[in-house]
Amino acid sequence: MTRTAADVGAGLAPVRPARSIRAAERIHVIGIAGAGASAAALLADAAGAIVTGCDNGGPSPYTPALEAAGIPIEWQHDPGHVTSLPHPDRVAVTKALTSIAPEHPELVAARALRTPVQPWQQVVADAAVGKRLVAVAGTHGKSTTAGWLTHLLAAAGRDPSAFVGALLPVSITGGLPATARQGHGREFVVEADEYAGNFDAYRPDLVVVTNVDWDHPDVFIDRAAVVGAFHAWLGRVPDATVVLNLGDAGAADLAARLGSHRGRILRVAIEGAAPSTDLDASARIASASSERTDVTMRFPGGGALDVPLPTAGAHNVANAVLVAATAAELGLDPDEIAAALASFPGVGRRLERKGEAAGVVVYDDYGHHPTAIHATIEAVRQREPGRRLWIACEPLTFHRTAALLDELAAALVAADGIAVADIWPGRDPDRTIASSAGVARAVAARAPAKPVAAPGDVTATADWLSARVERGDAVLVMGGGHSYEIADRLLATLRARTPAREEARPS
Repeated sequence: MTRTAADVGAGLAPVRPARSIRAAERIHVIGIAGAGASAAALLADAAGAIVTGCDNGGPSPYTPALEAAGIPIEWQHDPGHVTSLPHPDRVAVTKALTSIAPEHPELVAARALRTPVQPWQQVVADAAVGKRLVAVAGTHGKSTTAGWLTHLLAAAGRDPSAFVGALLPVSITGGLPATARQGHGREFVVEADEYAGNFDAYRPDLVVVTNVDWDHPDVFIDRAAVVGAFHAWLGRVPDATVVLNLGDAGAADLAARLGSHRGRILRVAIEGAAPSTDLDASARIASASSERTDVTMRFPGGGALDVPLPTAGAHNVANAVLVAATAAELGLDPDEIAAALASFPGVGRRLERKGEAAGVVVYDDYGHHPTAIHATIEAVRQREPGRRLWIACEPLTFHRTAALLDELAAALVAADGIAVADIWPGRDPDRTIASSAGVARAVAARAPAKPVAAPGDVTATADWLSARVERGDAVLVMGGGHSYEIADRLLATLRARTPAREEARPS
């Protein structure tokens, strides 16, 4: 079933031009423990709003920052959150909630009171009023690229604000790890997601496009539809500067449709990845090791520097050249750009090395799309050469799993052992069209000699792995739901059976 953005956003107030958050404005956030909703709450609170929130999923990695800010959170949904005096001036939600749970008691209460219900992206957009808005969009790599750019601007003394869909470390936030950064500088970096028009609330001055791949099959019928959504969004900001990765076929398709765009268009790519030689910035990979990827970065306007990137994988080199070109467009010089590129600490759940125990190293990553899985497996093999690699994948949503089953199996089979956890449903109510056992069968059909299983939930998956991994192995955990619990439980189990003196090097 393919739905439109209007279907998903039914019941929401129409997207409107951003306007400043008012002092003491009351904003209630449903699902506040999520990555984006928590950022909206933090940014609104910093802007002077009175923020409350609720989430029946319990605490998450994003809630400590909310608690430190003094934002009250209720761990159940209740219409009283909306009807009790003083009423909220508006309610912020994830857009999908209005389609999968239109009779949610707090939504019903808001409709009865005629309280505006908005996507949390509108709150982020309102928090950015008066700033130079830099939107990082694309199917893959948004969080890493947005986090890297935020780090670079902060290192250069620009003191940016930001929303990034992954935990920014303390070195970037200046406080607890969080998905938001409140700065006093001119720039505001925002991760802009294409799902069902989530990025429509943003009217950026500068847009970064990492890639345009087919994803979200519940709202996009094919890649051309995704390209069309990007094109329509950019049509609303005809004077914005656009930085595109021409090494990606979908982004190249988008570039070809921007002939009438009035703003500057910067075309970048890894050398050899794009057919065009007319690039404004590029990177050439000189060498790759377990510790870093050495590149020669060519900047807009000429000039090149050798940069040791602290990341692995060609996809992260592509992210780096996008960051470099964007930073140059924002007025930073090549030397400070190169220095900050080399010092990036990474963001949470993006090729994150969680630790090592019993000689087994464990990585955690949010990726769940086949393209992301393939790229991340290659990156871990660069980081951990010679190790047997296990992957624990938690597929995200039943529609995506069904639509991309063949591609998913082809990506997973690149590992040496494969565990497929139960599918995380997210916003997807139809659990009949795909299963983790079906994914495992598709993988096993491609590689009958490899260990492949669908053990069950995240706990069962961690236990299945702990019974099979051996010293010298690496485990890559990937997924968008609660898959991070697999990494945590696996490490805890391995550490419990390993004397402290035998612990491997710390992460």
